[in-house]
Amino acid sequence: MKKNLLFVMNNLNCGGAEKALIALLNTIDYSGYNVDLLLFRREGIFLADIPKQVNVLEEPPAYRYFDMPIKAAIKDCILKGRIDIAIARTCAAFIFRSEKNRVRCEQRVWKYMSRALPSLPKQYDAAIGYLEKNPIYYCIEKVTAAKKIGFIHNDYDQLGMDPAIDRSYFERLDHIVTVSDGCVKVLKDRFPMFETKIQLMYNIVSPDVIKRLSQKKVDLRHKGISIVSVGRLHYQKGFEMAVEACAMLIEEGYDIKWYVVGEGDERRKLEGLIQARNLEASFILTGVKDNPYPYIRQCDIYVQTSLFEGHCLTITEAKILQRPIVSTDFNVIHAQIRNEKNGLIVQQDPASIYEGIKRLINDKELRDSFERHLSKEYLGTESEIDKLYQFIS
Repeated sequence: MKKNLLFVMNNLNCGGAEKALIALLNTIDYSGYNVDLLLFRREGIFLADIPKQVNVLEEPPAYRYFDMPIKAAIKDCILKGRIDIAIARTCAAFIFRSEKNRVRCEQRVWKYMSRALPSLPKQYDAAIGYLEKNPIYYCIEKVTAAKKIGFIHNDYDQLGMDPAIDRSYFERLDHIVTVSDGCVKVLKDRFPMFETKIQLMYNIVSPDVIKRLSQKKVDLRHKGISIVSVGRLHYQKGFEMAVEACAMLIEEGYDIKWYVVGEGDERRKLEGLIQARNLEASFILTGVKDNPYPYIRQCDIYVQTSLFEGHCLTITEAKILQRPIVSTDFNVIHAQIRNEKNGLIVQQDPASIYEGIKRLINDKELRDSFERHLSKEYLGTESEIDKLYQFIS
């Protein structure tokens, strides 16, 4: 008999965890599993990539009240006779205004949001909250399942989470799964009482799929050196440093164009910095692309400027496409890049990023050496799906 699985996620907007979920859903053996997917918001560029075997549930109607202006939310709640939700939304508004840490704000708001969300009637063999915070909390409080699994896709401490809030939820999980050895260590240090629950499962990556998707042509419109970075426009990704490094390269006379593929809440801030440095023609925010792989494949240098990561999927993708890589020295990068062998690791400041890129521009032999090393690596992780089967057995 097939097992019934539920995955819970915020949405399918552009992000590493969202991309990893789609890869996982495309790897599951559907002859043995029925899969439901609950998205709090049915939106995002990866919606079209959900396998046809997956049953996408209706989004919880009341969730939108916590994602819209308070006056409009309360008015609509009252019109529908949902005074209980209006009260919960009012309480949440106080936290939205008073809690400056956005991650902890989301953690603290959940208890009010939870009051507005009904439990799912269906029973599952396993419920998987595929991202920290709300997806995990929902699985704990709103789902009946024999096994409950929570995924943490980033360095827990760097996220700025409140462990006191999560402790009671983690206690009710059967497995706490994260995506790199570094993230495992952080969780075990932070939650030693749950050490036996903490498991490693690498994000699923298919080199064949990435190579196939990368064959699409894009016009980078440049005869000089093309640099590409992929990621959300978020402080974690360090794109302010990228702008400063770009300015240094232009000032020294290098003919470059730096394309950043992604979108996020730092766009306006970055646009202001780009304008202040007169880099409109050299540092291009492309926005979200359904398929970023042609940009990676056709660039001369791939650059990652992150401050921290759980496991950097875009680094793996750039390695699969055999691009010379410059990356900042964030917490888990040494598990992916061997410095001076298959990429360059530099310090987390604009000058170091500039020096690393400059070195690769000037040294084609080093770029070629990196590409040769990368061509010998096998980076597929499709077999990681077997770990999920073990967790839910």
